[in-house]
Amino acid sequence: MGAQHRLQDLIAEDQADPLFSSHLTLSQLKILMLLSRHGNVPFGELARLLGVGAAALSGMIDRLVVQDLVTRTEDLHDRRVRRIGLSRAGSELIGSIFNAGDAKMRALLSRLSAEELDVVCQASLLLLKVADEGWSSGQA
Repeated sequence: MGAQHRLQDLIAEDQADPLFSSHLTLSQLKILMLLSRHGNVPFGELARLLGVGAAALSGMIDRLVVQDLVTRTEDLHDRRVRRIGLSRAGSELIGSIFNAGDAKMRALLSRLSAEELDVVCQASLLLLKVADEGWSSGQA
């Protein structure tokens, strides 16, 4: 675990990471991450996913709309329902945040020999197997 934490620290220290230049609050980042995962969702569903009230969420969404990171549209089947989704800029921003770690990991892995890459691959597959079994059975 110590080595894992040290690796995370080294990767997180990169000030060029798009997360550092985004100026997002933690709540705004959570909203973008949820929308990235769930797509265009009804306002009430987003509030439930975040565990916040409608009034609190409304202000957060207003600020994200002004920044052109999310869109607010009417539901096609029920005009009373407002749906919240990522704008193109929001998708690009959250994608760049998610992919920043990938690029760093690729750069690290490119410095390993074929044998070392095989060891990392085998270890990753073992961790994935155990995690998948644990989450499938509710133990993780």
